[in-house]
Formats: sequence, structure tokens, C-alpha cells
Amino acid sequence: MTGYLGFVFRKIGSAILIVFVIICVNFLLFRIVPGDPIRLMFRDPRMTLEQIELLREQFGLSGTIWEQFVAYLRQLFLNGNLGVSIFQARPVTTVILERLPNTLLLVLTAVIIAIILGTILGAITGWKTGTKLDAFLVSNSLALYSIPAFCVSLVLLVLFAYRIGAFPLAGMTTPGLRLTGLAYWQDVAWHMFLPAVAVLIGYVGQYVLITRNSMQDVLDQDYILSARAKGVKESVILRKHALRNAILPVVTMTGMNLARAVTGSLQVEIVFSWPGIGRLMYEAILKRDYPILQGLFLIFAVSIVVANLVVDLIYGRIDPRIRVGGGQ
Repeated sequence: MTGYLGFVFRKIGSAILIVFVIICVNFLLFRIVPGDPIRLMFRDPRMTLEQIELLREQFGLSGTIWEQFVAYLRQLFLNGNLGVSIFQARPVTTVILERLPNTLLLVLTAVIIAIILGTILGAITGWKTGTKLDAFLVSNSLALYSIPAFCVSLVLLVLFAYRIGAFPLAGMTTPGLRLTGLAYWQDVAWHMFLPAVAVLIGYVGQYVLITRNSMQDVLDQDYILSARAKGVKESVILRKHALRNAILPVVTMTGMNLARAVTGSLQVEIVFSWPGIGRLMYEAILKRDYPILQGLFLIFAVSIVVANLVVDLIYGRIDPRIRVGGGQ
């Protein structure tokens, strides 16, 4: 099969193969731990052999490796079961789904604003290469992109939450208040402002630099020179010719950043105690809650594969220079 449809099927087939490999690796996470994983999770010397065997059955560690793998696939594909949390004694899927909307709300808000702001500033600095404005934007973008997220989070927390007191120190809502409707979302936005800014800062610098470099490459193309020779207005060249083609690398980066929206921003969520996926991973590491970690690793990896697949399909559709069939 040739053409774009063949390209789509090849990409989907590759993604399915990668996901299957990820599932196999995720299955082995418990099994490659040196020693007895049950003893590592439950360090109580008073546990009897009967209790240990019961826990093995509960966590899918009884029987041969092949039997465990078949049972793991059956639970995963038929029931969507990722196991049971050790410390919460609830299904891992339920625990993750409770935290996932909080992370999506935080990171997607920051990414969307960063895409708009970073693309506009990147296009301007790429168009004004060599000017003082270009030097100012590039230097500040490099600085913002280089600063670790936890440093930005700590500065914002100490300055605006602790010193000035303009924003809350932690959490997603004000404890003790049973707000509903618009008042509830205003309270959430008040708590989310500083974490969102901390996530936003790194993304903006990234988008400015990528868009700027792409704009410089596009402006050197022959069709831009031809448009100028025909007397086309500079604003039209920027909007309809340069920016349209310079936006392609931004699409690729957006797909990766949207995948990170599922994984969350671990450092920011820890600093601000934001109850999202990143915070959940941190808590699971401290408590040695291996089923939670196993479920999170699977979701993180699959989300990145899916995001890459979507970006490849979009890129293959919008870029007229890509040939997807006949070995071209």
C-alpha cells in the first residue's frame, strides 16, 4: 500500500509493536527486582507463609512466568486492571484517574499559553534577526529554558506566596471551604497560578528558540525571495509564507509536550503540593508502592508513543514536501 494511507498504516503498526514491547518490559518490573518483591514491599518479619502466598496471588506473582504474563495481559486488556495499590488498597486505575485531571488542567493550561506566546515571540525574533530585540528575546529565552523547574518553583513560592502572600503556599483548593460553581473554579485558578507560571516559563523559552531557528531557515528559501521580488508586503510574507512553514517544528515539539502533560511536571507538583500525577509518583516512591509505579510507567510510556504517532501523522499531512509512498 502506497501513499499517505500506507504511511498511516506503517506508523500505526510500528506504534502497536512498540506498545507491546513496553507492556512486556512493564510486566518484568516486579520480576527483575533482586530478592522477593513481596518481602521488599512488606517488611514485616511476622508474616506467615500463607499470608505471603495470598499476597503473591493478589499481585499476580504466583505461578510460572508464562502464566503470570498471560494473566497480566488478560487483566490489562479485558478489565483495564493495573493492579491494586499497596497503601491505599484500591485499584491502581482508580487512583491514577483521580489525579490525572489535576495534572492535565495544570500542564495543558501552561502548554497552550506557551505555544501561543512562544510562537509569536519566536516569529518576531526570527523576523528581526540581528536587532537588539532579537538579542534580548534570545538571551532571556535561553535563560528561562536553562533554569530547572524546581528552582523557578521555589523562587515563585518564596517570593509571591511566602513573602508577599498574594497566592497560596500549596494545594489545589482552600481547605475547609466547600465552594461550588464559579467560586470553586476561581479558587482553583488562584491556587494554580504559580504552578502554571513555573511550568510555563520553561516552555515559552523552548518555543521561542525553536520558532526563531525555524523562521531563519524559512526566510532563506527561494520562495521568500521570489515573494519579495514580486512586491508582496512584508506582513503578508511573514503571515502566509514564512510562519506557515516555520510552524512545522513547533507541531513536533507540541506533541512531545502534550505527552509530558500526561506524565506531569514532577518537580513543580512536589514544590507546590499539587495533587497530580507527578505528586502521586513521588508519594509512591517514598512508600514503595510498586503497583502504582508500574501503572504510572505504563501510562507514561504509552502516552509518549501515542503522542509521537499523532505528530507523525499530522506532520505527514501538513508538510507538502514529505513523500510517503513508493519509496520516495
